[in-house]
Parts: sequence; C-alpha cells; structure tokens
Amino acid sequence: MENVHRLDDARPVHDVMLALGREARAAAHALGLAPPEQKNRALIGAAAAMRGRVAEIIAANAKDMAAGEAAGMSKANLDRLMLNEARVEAIAKGLEDIAALPDPVGRLLASFDRPNGLKIERVATPLGVIGVIYESRPNVTADAGALCLKAGNAAILRGGSDSFHSSTVIHACLVEGLRAAGLPAAAISLVPVRDRAAVGEMLKGLAGNLDVIVPRGGKSLVARVQDEARVPVFAHLEGIVHVYVDRAADLDMAKSILRNAKLRRTGVCGAAETLLVDRAVAQTHLAPLVSMLIDAGCEVRGDEAACAADARVVPAVEDDWRTEYLDSIISAKIVDGLDAAIAHIETYGSHHTDCIITQDQSAAERFLREVDSAIVLHNASTQFADGGEFGFGAEIGIATGRMHARGPVGLEQLTSFKYRVHGSGQTRP
Repeated sequence: MENVHRLDDARPVHDVMLALGREARAAAHALGLAPPEQKNRALIGAAAAMRGRVAEIIAANAKDMAAGEAAGMSKANLDRLMLNEARVEAIAKGLEDIAALPDPVGRLLASFDRPNGLKIERVATPLGVIGVIYESRPNVTADAGALCLKAGNAAILRGGSDSFHSSTVIHACLVEGLRAAGLPAAAISLVPVRDRAAVGEMLKGLAGNLDVIVPRGGKSLVARVQDEARVPVFAHLEGIVHVYVDRAADLDMAKSILRNAKLRRTGVCGAAETLLVDRAVAQTHLAPLVSMLIDAGCEVRGDEAACAADARVVPAVEDDWRTEYLDSIISAKIVDGLDAAIAHIETYGSHHTDCIITQDQSAAERFLREVDSAIVLHNASTQFADGGEFGFGAEIGIATGRMHARGPVGLEQLTSFKYRVHGSGQTRP
C-alpha cells in the first residue's frame, strides 16, 4: 500500500494516524515475507539516495538549526541536531552496515524432539509494527527505520519538531530505497504532522496496529510514554552513569577513561554523570582527576572531599547525585570502597551503564556481578554504551527494563519468535 501522507497533512490528526497504522500493518505483512536480499537492496538504495541528496539534507538541517538557535536550544542539543557532510556520510554508511548484517528473521533459536515423535522448533519472527518517538537527532530517522526494516518490521517514526525538516528529507531517501526494491513505502512512515496529539494517538496503539513503542528523548518524553502507552515500551528513563575509580585503579588509565566517558560527547545517554573515588586512593587520585576535568572545561560538583581537592569545585547538593546533566557537568564523591560504590549506584543510578576502573580482577568481577545495570564495564569508557560499538550495526535505543530487550536494542531485540511443530500424524490421548 502506498504511503501518500503529505508534509503537515491538513486532515484531523486522529484520521492521519489511524491511516498510518492501517498502512503500516499491511506493509508489515509484506516485510515479514520479504527475502533478506530485497530488504538489503532497499537499505543500499536508501544510502545511495542520501549521498545523492547531501546538499538537500544539509539545507533542510540548516532550517532546523536556525530555528533551534532562535528558540534558545542548548549547545549540547544543537550538537545532537546538527548535520554536515561527514555526519550524512556516516548515516549512509550506517545503512550499508545494517544491510551487511545477518538477517535476524527466520533464525532457528532452538530445536528439540519429544518422546511422541514431535519435532519442535523455536524460530525468530518480526515484532510487527514498531513506533519510534524521538527528539532532536535526525540520524535516528535513518537508524530506526533501517533497523526495523532489516528485522522485518514496519516502522512509524515520530521525530521532534526541532528536526522536522531534516528528518523529512532523510525519510524521503528511505522511501526511495524501498520503492527501488519493490517494497511498500509504508514500511517506513514518518508522521507528517507536528501536532503533539500525534504522540497521544501512537500511545493509544493506533487501533491495535502498533505492537511496541520505543521512545528516544528527554526524561519528560520517556516518562509520558511509559505512563500513558497502551502497548509495550522499550525505553530507559535516564542515563545516570557512574565511573567508579577503585583503590587498585591505575591513575593514568582512570584519567583517560574518565575524560572520554564524560567529555567525548556530553549529550549521549552513555556519558558519565557521577565520579566515585575510593577513599583509599583519594589522596593520590582525586585531585588529578578533578583538575583534569575542570581544565578540560567540565564543571565539577562535589562533596566536601572533592571541594577540598580543588578550589574550583562547586559544592554538590542531593539532587546532583540523581541528575543526568547531558552537558559538561559531573558530580564527584568519595566512597568507602567497593561496597559503598555499589550501594551508591543502587541508590542513585538508573540501571543504564556503570563502570569500574581497577587492576583488581576480583573487585571487577564483583562489580560486574552485583551492579544491576543493563551495561557494566571494566576498564573501558561508558561511551561504548552504543549498539554500533556492540557490533549491532546501530541501535534503536537502549532499554533498561528487564523484559525481552535490555541494553542496546538492535536487530536481534527487534524480533520475537514462534514455535513450529512438525508431526507425522500424532494425536493427543
């Protein structure tokens, strides 16, 4: 079925969204039967379309950037929004990388024989129709659409109004690839209206046509989705990410990892937000770590010990330990060893990503075992909390829940399964 919805469609939002849902459901059926080669042709065609329309994408992004600056958007959010030739090329390359990944649909997950001769198989199948609600980052339009397509799912994408022009052109490239491959354009739909009522319609499930929702954005967006959605949600509310410097940590390694974890990109959900330092090495490690951050342009909000270590530290308040800054700000605190670090993370963390820096293997093993986060790291930057870095090709988001998907949500997590039972005439007594 052809997707004919126009930019800023003038019809009532309810009607627009129900039509999107119906069309996506029909497209999902076609995608579920599409061979891997056809889906891959669509992705490679979309990448080629993006490279052929770089100037158009950057021009559209310039409109979004100008509007963002006029609205007082933060530097970090403007960075998330901005596209240049290198970033467009990275998006196009990401589509090709997803095309090169093994197809997750039809995988044999398990096979077993019953005493009565029945042979039972568990096989990976698409989820169906996935709704993605996101803010600022126009690359999500390509990443989410491509991942859903590769996993045999139809996608309904609702980007933020701040990236509306950028996402519209990127989506047009995806549709170009779909058409070239003979797949329905409604396989990847972009909500064509900026009215926030469209989000409410998606949360209601589009008359049963939406199977799961993935929110990617700020705390208020994710909280609303989790509170109001009538369909399952893959999401994380916050990324309150900790780096714990253990008593057996190498200082040079700690400085390198911490700087990258906090400052490589401050606006990503894997960016470190709290530094914990073992009291046993506070005299040797705290001041160099804090000074390194401040000298690099990062504000440090610390406890009494951190304030004593560097006069430039701002005294922390209770809320700082619970804050996802997504900016060049970090909280810092001394803790009484590994037990206290784990307790602090359990109290203030968001079960997203946490790291220990140590040369003590037993301490590392305890941290990795006992910290209940979706991603735990030993001697590595928290900015590796990314589906691409995990080898997934890209991610549709990071989930901190405990059902079905946890951590980076890539191709495998965008499938369900069914049982195939092979018999030879058996009947049940």
